[in-house]
Amino acid sequence: RGLAIRVLAPKSPATLTVTSSAFKDGADIPYENTQYRGNIFPGLTWSKGPAGTRSYVVMVQAASLEKPDQAGSIHLTLFNIPASVTALKAGMTAPPAGSTYGPNIHGFNHAYAGPHTHGNTPSGYHYEVFALDTTLDLAPATNFDPLVEAMTGHVLASGEIVGRLAHD
Repeated sequence: RGLAIRVLAPKSPATLTVTSSAFKDGADIPYENTQYRGNIFPGLTWSKGPAGTRSYVVMVQAASLEKPDQAGSIHLTLFNIPASVTALKAGMTAPPAGSTYGPNIHGFNHAYAGPHTHGNTPSGYHYEVFALDTTLDLAPATNFDPLVEAMTGHVLASGEIVGRLAHD
C-alpha cells in the first residue's frame, strides 16, 4: 500500500495548503500528539478546496523517510468532512457533524491514534487532506483499499504536512 497522496491523482493542478499549530512541515511531532504521551490530535487547518468541492477526507499515514512510497500504519481516517469545514481542532475527540471515522491501527471507526515508532530511526507521518467532488457512500467498517478506490477519480486537490518521530 502506498501513501494515499501519491496514489490518488488530483483532477486539477490546485493544491491544498495544510498546517498544524503543533508542528511545522518536516519538524518533530510533539510527544503530546503521540501514543507515548497524551495521544492528542494536533489539529489541522487547510486552504479551501477548488470550486466543486463537496467533502474532504483527512488521513494520517506512517511512511519511511527514506522510502516514502512504502506506507505503513494508518493513524487516522476521517471522511465526508463537509466542504464548509477547513479545520479540525487540536484535541478533537469527535468527528465534525456529517463526517465518519474510518480505519486506523486500532480497527474501524476509531478516532486519532497518534504516531508510535518502533525504533530510533525517524519515521515520517503524513497528515493528508483531500478535496473531493463527492461524498463517499461507505460504512465506517471500510478498509483502506476500498476507501482509496471510492476516492479514485474524485480528488480535486490534495495537500499534506509531514511530521517526524523517533523513539528515544
